[in-house]
Amino acid sequence: MIQGELKMKKHLLGVLGVVLVLTLLLSACQPAATPAAPVESTTAVEPVAPVVEAKTKTNIVHYYSGELGKKDMNTIIEKFNAQSEKCEVVDNTTGHEDFKTQILVMLAGNNPPDVFSYWAGARVQFVVDSDALMELSDFWNAEKLGDVVSQGIQGSTQYNGGVYSIPQNFHYSGFFYNPKTMEKAGITEMPETWDEFMDACEKLKAAGVAPIALGSMNRWPAQFFIDYLVSYTAGHEYRAKLQKGEAAFDDPEVMKAMELWKELIDKGYFYPDANAYDWTDAADQVASGEAGMTLMGTWITGYWDGLGFTPVEDYDVFPFPIIDPAIPPATFASTDSWTIPADAKNADCAKEFIAWTLTPEMQLLWAKGQGALPASSQTDTSSFNPVMKKALDFISGGTMWLPAYDLSTTPPNAEIGLNLGALMMNDPSQYAQYLAEAQTQSAEVFKK
Repeated sequence: MIQGELKMKKHLLGVLGVVLVLTLLLSACQPAATPAAPVESTTAVEPVAPVVEAKTKTNIVHYYSGELGKKDMNTIIEKFNAQSEKCEVVDNTTGHEDFKTQILVMLAGNNPPDVFSYWAGARVQFVVDSDALMELSDFWNAEKLGDVVSQGIQGSTQYNGGVYSIPQNFHYSGFFYNPKTMEKAGITEMPETWDEFMDACEKLKAAGVAPIALGSMNRWPAQFFIDYLVSYTAGHEYRAKLQKGEAAFDDPEVMKAMELWKELIDKGYFYPDANAYDWTDAADQVASGEAGMTLMGTWITGYWDGLGFTPVEDYDVFPFPIIDPAIPPATFASTDSWTIPADAKNADCAKEFIAWTLTPEMQLLWAKGQGALPASSQTDTSSFNPVMKKALDFISGGTMWLPAYDLSTTPPNAEIGLNLGALMMNDPSQYAQYLAEAQTQSAEVFKK
C-alpha cells in the first residue's frame, strides 16, 4: 500500500515535470507579442489588516459553584479577559464537593489546570509535599504582595520555607441568627457564655422554634461544632495536637466536647434530620423563622444578600459562646487561595490572573458578592454591610483566626472528623464508639 502511494507520488511529479517542460518549449516557439499599453487600475488597494496574535488560553479550576460565588467569579474572569492583551482564562470548574476529588485526580494524572483555587492550610501542604505546586516567591516579591495581603493571613502562604499559595479571601464563622425570631422568644441580648447560650436555646424551643439549624448533608458544616467544642474546652493547643495525630479522638478531652454536643442534640435544640439538608437549607430555615440560628461562615451573608435580606434587620451574628474563660476566643474558617501546578503550561498568564484578583476593585466585588473578607488590605471596606464589619472587628479585636477542621489536618484524617460529625447528628448515643473507631482510623493515617 505504502509502496503504491510512493509510486503514485513519483508518477505525479514526473507528469508535472513533463507539463512544465512542454509549457516552456511552447512559449519559446511563440512569436514575440506586441507590448500592450499599460492599463490604469481602477480598483482601490485595501490596507492589509494587522495580524492579531491569539490570546493564550489559560485553564482555571475552582470551587466557587452555585451560591458560593459562581456569578461573581464569572464576572472577575470576564473582566480579566477583556483587559488582558495576551491571556484568556477558560473556566473548567465543577461543583464544590466534586472539586475536592477532581483536582487531586487532575494533579495525579499529569493533567493539571494552569491555576486553581484551594484551601490554605493542611490541604495546600498535602499537595506541596507531593511536589505538585509551583513555588511563587519570585511572583510574591515582584508584585510586592507583602504590602497588599493582610498581615493576619500572610502565614497561610508559607509551606516548607516557600510561597505556594496566594490568598483570595478569608472568612469568619459564628452564629448567624434571625433578630426578629430572637426578639419574639424574649432574647434581646445575644449569649456570651455557654450557660447563657443554653438558656437562649431553651427560650427558642419554648417559643416553638428550633434553636439551631444545621445542614450537614455534605458533612462539612458540622465540623464547626467539633472545632469550637474541642478548642473551647481543651484549648487551642490541644486541638492542634489532635489535628496532627499527637492527641487521640478517644481522649477524655474529646469525650467531654462530644458530651456537650450530645446534650444539645438530646435536648432537641437542632432542627430535625440535619443530615437530610444542606447549609443553604439551614440558612432558609433561619431566614423563615423556623430556626433561630446556624453556626456558619460569613459566606452565608452573600447567600442572604442575594435573596434580598437586610443586614441587622433580617440577620446578624454573634461569636461562639465562651465555655472556659481561661481559653481565649477564636474563629475557625477558611482562607481561599490560588495555587499554580508545578508543570502548568501557562504559568505567566496564571500569575497575571492572580494579580488581577487582588486589585482593590476585584477584591471589593468578590468580598461583597461572595460574603467574604478581602485578602487585600488595600480594599475599601467602608461600603461593607454592618454584619461583615462586625466580623472584621471581631478578628481585629483579638479573636484568633484558625483554619477549620478539614483544612487543618491531612485530607485522609479530615474524612474521619467529617464522618464523626455526620454520625453525631444521626445518633449521638453511640458517641463513645464513634470516637474509638475514629481513633483507630486516625492512628492508621498517622501510622501510630
